[in-house]
Amino acid sequence: MLEFDDIQHILLTRAPALTGRYEFLSFRNQAGGRAWLTEITDKVHSAKAMRESMERDKRWITVAFTFNGLRALGVDESSLATFPQEFREGMAARAAILGDTGANDPAHWVDKTASSDLHAIAILFARDATERGRCAIEHGKLLAECQGVELLSSLDLDATPPFDYAHDHFGYRDRLSQPVIEGSGDVPTPGSGAPLRAGEFILGYPDETGSASSLPRPEILSRNGSFMAYRRLEEHVGRFRDFLGENGRTPEEQELLAAKLMGRWRSGAPLVLAPDKDDPTLGADPQRNNNFNYKHEDPQGYAVPLGSHMRRMNPRDTAANMNRRRMIRRGATYGPYLPESTPEDGKERGIAAFIICASLVRQFEFAQNVWVNDRNFHELGNERDPICGTQDGTLEYKIPKRPIRRKITGLPAFTTLRGGAYFFLPGLTALHWLAALGKPS
Repeated sequence: MLEFDDIQHILLTRAPALTGRYEFLSFRNQAGGRAWLTEITDKVHSAKAMRESMERDKRWITVAFTFNGLRALGVDESSLATFPQEFREGMAARAAILGDTGANDPAHWVDKTASSDLHAIAILFARDATERGRCAIEHGKLLAECQGVELLSSLDLDATPPFDYAHDHFGYRDRLSQPVIEGSGDVPTPGSGAPLRAGEFILGYPDETGSASSLPRPEILSRNGSFMAYRRLEEHVGRFRDFLGENGRTPEEQELLAAKLMGRWRSGAPLVLAPDKDDPTLGADPQRNNNFNYKHEDPQGYAVPLGSHMRRMNPRDTAANMNRRRMIRRGATYGPYLPESTPEDGKERGIAAFIICASLVRQFEFAQNVWVNDRNFHELGNERDPICGTQDGTLEYKIPKRPIRRKITGLPAFTTLRGGAYFFLPGLTALHWLAALGKPS
């Protein structure tokens, strides 16, 4: 049985929020960090509390820590040594493994997330901007009261219009394919696969092998926790639109090219089920828009190119051990909306998301290294993910087509990594334990 009252809400539920804010914190001393954590923990929703109060609440808070943050709070070295190596090293130190090179190198990140002084993140999702502003003021007061706790940077989040469904700044419908955790009470949509064992995402439970992986010690710290990979991806909307215009002679050709890059029309309709023409009704129907596979329905990629973003990030029945590679994604868009036909304005906009999993190396790092940035994925030879892969102007993108396939060379970078970090997401019991470190028992 999942311990819903001890699991932070972000693992099992999605907030009905239109805005949010991330605040990245540093603890200059243990006492200040623990004082801050003592106060903020009472405001953190468990999955149980959120489900019971979602209709009336206006804000939802999550708290997580870097490896250096756990050390700054006073977790002893013997315990810290039991955490996985990739978490101990941190995302910035593993940039070469992740493909975060060139413009994506941590040296260019803008939010101080590459700094060893990054210790914690406070994640706020709010129903509206008024509530976000109120919460930001209250949290600012708390920080002022906790000596030695400093705000390194922050990022405000806002949904992108139109607001009738979630989508990114490029216009692609979002949140279409998420794994369901066994015991969560959620029902997978057709095509999403059976619910996965909780241990794939939450520490302390059996995973798809049938056993629970070894926990960081002590168990009170790790049980009901998870790991999060944070990625702040700037979306170059003007560049993306220019690319479509340069490579599509008509609006219809441009929309088809956008669909070929993603694997879905921007409405969410999958190319496997709507290969020639967009079908917005299909895209909006959760009972149909995920109900497909590739091995028999599109083995050569004539509908969905083999190197498309969707086919890379979820190869479905064309990859082995898929049940051990799935990840939960949470997050939102940030930055101002750029209306159609408006030239690039130089302002940063994009997606700031958390990839949640029990094993950063087996799930997130595998996806980045093999699925996103491997040039020879599906024996393609010289491609990376066209949406979020590291592009240097020398790569290509191939679109299967009879009688002659189309090959686009010199693919530009449509996204740039502007920040990132690895966090440990403790359970509620662990938050209280961390806040009480150093106090007489």
